[in-house]
Amino acid sequence: MHEIELGLVQERFADLVWANEPVASGELVKLSAEAFGWKKPTTYTVLRKLCEKGLLKNENGIVSSVISRDEFYSKHSEQIVTESYGGSLPSFIAAFISRKKLSTEEAQEIQQMIDAFKK
Repeated sequence: MHEIELGLVQERFADLVWANEPVASGELVKLSAEAFGWKKPTTYTVLRKLCEKGLLKNENGIVSSVISRDEFYSKHSEQIVTESYGGSLPSFIAAFISRKKLSTEEAQEIQQMIDAFKK
């Protein structure tokens, strides 16, 4: 997957599509009006931009994703670790938990993930 940069508005719109896909473009206009207070032209402008970026597609009036929500956010997380922490996952985790302590359940869940993915 190539890198896709989204602004906050585009990300919120993509989340709306992911939550409702496949969705008719007319229904997406209604959902956008309810969620963001947008008019039809705004919805279609943001949709067009996300289609151009390769994240969404609009075929015969049906909007769906090209890249799943999980794929997008997984890649986005990798980018953050790479760009902000020199690719060091331990540095990222240390920074994250220095401000938010883990519950026993969270620590156990993370340990289970580590055990499952050890090489």
